[in-house]
Amino acid sequence: MRRRSFLAAAGAGGVAALAGCTGGGDGTATEGGTEAGSETGGDTGTDGTTTGTAGGEVPELVVGTYGAFVDAPSTSPGPWLKETFESEFDATLRYETPDSEVNYYIERALRNVDIPADLYVGLDVNMLIRIDENLDSGLFAPVDGLDRRDTVKESLEFDPRGRAVPYDTGYICIVYDETFGDGGFTAPETFDGLLREQYSGDLLTQNPISSATGKAFLLHTIKAKGEDGYLDYWGNLQENGVRVLEDWTTSYTAYSNGEAPMVVSYSTDQVYAHEEGEDLAKHQLRFPNGQGYANPEGMAMFEGTDRPELARTFMDFVLRPEVQAEIAVRNVQYPATTTAELPESFARYAQEPPEAVTFNYDTLRDNLSEWTSAWERQFVGN
Repeated sequence: MRRRSFLAAAGAGGVAALAGCTGGGDGTATEGGTEAGSETGGDTGTDGTTTGTAGGEVPELVVGTYGAFVDAPSTSPGPWLKETFESEFDATLRYETPDSEVNYYIERALRNVDIPADLYVGLDVNMLIRIDENLDSGLFAPVDGLDRRDTVKESLEFDPRGRAVPYDTGYICIVYDETFGDGGFTAPETFDGLLREQYSGDLLTQNPISSATGKAFLLHTIKAKGEDGYLDYWGNLQENGVRVLEDWTTSYTAYSNGEAPMVVSYSTDQVYAHEEGEDLAKHQLRFPNGQGYANPEGMAMFEGTDRPELARTFMDFVLRPEVQAEIAVRNVQYPATTTAELPESFARYAQEPPEAVTFNYDTLRDNLSEWTSAWERQFVGN
């Protein structure tokens, strides 16, 4: 397959800035670019009308994503999406899961090496900002012509340039254990409540430098306390014994082991707990100040792809109501569209916050690095 070379010039960050967070692929993404399918893409529709290539070869769509999207066949949405898409369209789908995720493609663009994928699935606003800070030209192309684009919730849009199309979202909240201690534990209803002495040492969260949930919780505290007040608030949290662990898995494991009665996690926690037959009293939810921080994920088409129509077909497929519902159940996240047909079990146990809050792209681009650096200096220094 011919893939147009990426003619990007290094931005201010450059390769050096990414060196610490890139590590190549997992064996599926090769240094010289992965050949994928035939030279010419097929003419595709959005309802199973793909006609393949003129030479009769079945076109291949290469989708870059993160490992968890595909590596648990019984629960990850990736394998189901591949099987369902291929059963309906005259095309094949192949995943790439480089260890460094989207940073792998940023580094290739910086080195002017071909991009071996057509789409990326699993993009968030922080990744988008990292891309724009490191590349003078876009890694992804604006997407138009999708039949179901207007079904995406406006509140979840996070790319002002129209490159990323949201396909699901998580809402960050506090999960707490009613059975902790002698039983009857209840999480506070506000951020200020977390500072009360009775909750000393009771909260586990994640490092906002290395964890998406930790970063979302930090941003929620900035929403609640403002730019001038969030560092003081974290100072008070620290005095009250908050524990900041490396990532979600580490902190949730500590919570599951009974080390603390509260952990920062997702508002879909009870969906997974119910499926696993766990005691839901240990998976109660609290939205501080009646809010949950929205953390949508999106998909975007690489600018150099020579299969743009097939990529758009896949995007429209992902936005279908029944596909959105399946992704929500398997990824244990909320759908991004207004038309998803959620099963009763998901709708019963997942909870949307009374108010969803988030920062937009422009605000994060201008402030995120400064906010997180200031937090790190204060938290680590204390």
